[in-house]
Amino acid sequence: MRVIGTGYGRTGTTSLKEALVRLGFGPCLSAGDVFRNPRMIRPLLGAVQDGSANWKELLSGYESMVCEPATPCWRQLVDLYPEAKVVHTVRDPRQWVGSVQRTLLKNRRHINTLYGRAAIRLSSSLGTDFAPLIRLFQQTLEGRALQAMTERRPERAIEQFKAHTEQVIEAVPTDRLLIYNIRDEWGPLCEFLGVDVPAQPFPLKSTTVEFPTSRGFGREAVSLFLSRTR
Repeated sequence: MRVIGTGYGRTGTTSLKEALVRLGFGPCLSAGDVFRNPRMIRPLLGAVQDGSANWKELLSGYESMVCEPATPCWRQLVDLYPEAKVVHTVRDPRQWVGSVQRTLLKNRRHINTLYGRAAIRLSSSLGTDFAPLIRLFQQTLEGRALQAMTERRPERAIEQFKAHTEQVIEAVPTDRLLIYNIRDEWGPLCEFLGVDVPAQPFPLKSTTVEFPTSRGFGREAVSLFLSRTR
């Protein structure tokens, strides 16, 4: 593990992932990898709940990571990989809330409906992957912020967002840490990682306009509802 991204989702983490891969720090773990490899769900859930993860095995093959679902364990990972650089993506907190409300919150609000709760109970009964997936994402940094927004407490989400950045700054030595706004594109990131600036434009990905919205997590979640990888 060479680079650990500790920023919340909707702070440019998708762009950061693409940038890291282009710079030679891939493969990069993100939420999408969990859908593609459901065997990660229960180990990650155990890590988030009680720290019971074999990280070396779980992250084998990955050179970097960003965003959920592993970032709730960022302190443990920063200690476990002392040579890894830490990139903490940030943006204006109120713009971040607006982006989350238009994307992640819209995409996941069905979980709290009667239909969503019934699907989770049925998945639990059948032993399929959907219920543990939902529990995992509910306990991520983003999941906690979404809960505050669902309860119509955006100010609480902003407090969590700011506090997380303060905790990262306090915990990570300055020579290992980059506080990074993707609007700054290649320059600060490449200087921090000690690599040349690529000729191609910086990959600005997953903007609010581009963000895919669907009922729940989409077809991947339906597949997990029907399957088990226990």
